[in-house]
Amino acid sequence: MLDVTRLLCGIATPGDSLRYGTTDSPGRRHGGQGGSTPSDGRGRRPVVVWNCTRRCNLRCIHCYAGSDAGRAPNELTGDEARRMLDDLAAFQVPALLMSGGEPLLREDLMDLARYARDRGIRPTLSTNGTLITTAVARDIQQAGFTYVGISLDGIGEVNDRFRGADGAFDKAVAGFRHLREVGQRVGLRLTLTRQTVRDLDAIFDFLEEEGVDRACFYHLVYTGRAGTMADDDLPWTAARRALDTIFHRTRDFAARGLAKDILTVDSHVDGVYLYLSLLGSDPVRAEEVRRLLAWNGGAAASTGVGIGCIDFVGDVHPDQFWSHYRLGNVRERPFSRIWSDSGEPLLAGLRDRLPRLKGRCRLCRFRDLCGGGSRVRAEFVFRDVWAPEPACYLSDDEIGIDADARRRLAECGESFPMPASLHGDV
Repeated sequence: MLDVTRLLCGIATPGDSLRYGTTDSPGRRHGGQGGSTPSDGRGRRPVVVWNCTRRCNLRCIHCYAGSDAGRAPNELTGDEARRMLDDLAAFQVPALLMSGGEPLLREDLMDLARYARDRGIRPTLSTNGTLITTAVARDIQQAGFTYVGISLDGIGEVNDRFRGADGAFDKAVAGFRHLREVGQRVGLRLTLTRQTVRDLDAIFDFLEEEGVDRACFYHLVYTGRAGTMADDDLPWTAARRALDTIFHRTRDFAARGLAKDILTVDSHVDGVYLYLSLLGSDPVRAEEVRRLLAWNGGAAASTGVGIGCIDFVGDVHPDQFWSHYRLGNVRERPFSRIWSDSGEPLLAGLRDRLPRLKGRCRLCRFRDLCGGGSRVRAEFVFRDVWAPEPACYLSDDEIGIDADARRRLAECGESFPMPASLHGDV
């Protein structure tokens, strides 16, 4: 995650300790080994995404989990989940994102959230929001969820088309309001595509009008049902324009004293783009951004390092987008042992990825800040985990690749043709 509010405006936010190694509030555990602050982002314990059920009341066209109305065979039981949580607590995992499917369809969700909280794990909830009545909002707040993220992909009919259900937008809006009424911290989650980006300004207006605390803007990752949506990803010019809008509206919120935490997710190039946008106008702020990005480590401290995933049946994955790669199962070995297995080939590669990068990512002058971007997107497009990030929207000139470098890449077979769908504009 890139915390735009923290980096662009210098405003402390609740996730600073995990993302940048800075203290954001008294007594907050940093998630390093032994609970200490690690020397950089690579020393963090992972935030764990737990897809606690495959069941969902909607059928979103970009669902990475391929969820539907049916329960996955052999989903973890409550007792198995508690044993898993005991292990995560002993391993000092700082936070657990309870996702799905639609996690509110899991009958023991609140009990499990309380169980995690009582063992020192910060439970957070990712939901489509359509099932949150006043009573459910109160249950969520009393269970101890530190944060609830509700997914919206556009305003009104745009969202409903993505969700595959008429009225989903209105029900989600009601969910936001019910959570705010009980004092629950809540945020909005949106995936940037050719369709949803048209509502970007309207989404910022929505944040202000509804008093929503936080927004996460996700870049599309081509897995699950989104594997058929690569052509709907933002072309590079549109991605840059979307980031410009996000930066402008974040600055506006800060200037008017509105406490909003704005983040982008699943594209570490955003941090480099933010840094470059500051270089000419505010070089002091730019240098601070560079320092924080360097501590964070970008993608090199993300998938397989600072974030991991456990799915409905207990299979462990490098993150929630790697469902096709199984590291092990918590029924057979605890997550802590699976995650600590230095002999697992993909984990070993992801934890030492910079020397393995190919093409323009290998020669990029910002490689240490970005960390090479999304390896699963590279695998999807090029069938090579170490190929360049196909969704990188920075030019060769910006990342320091000249004609001679392009010639050398061609000579060693690392001249990867970028997807034609990412050229042009929307």
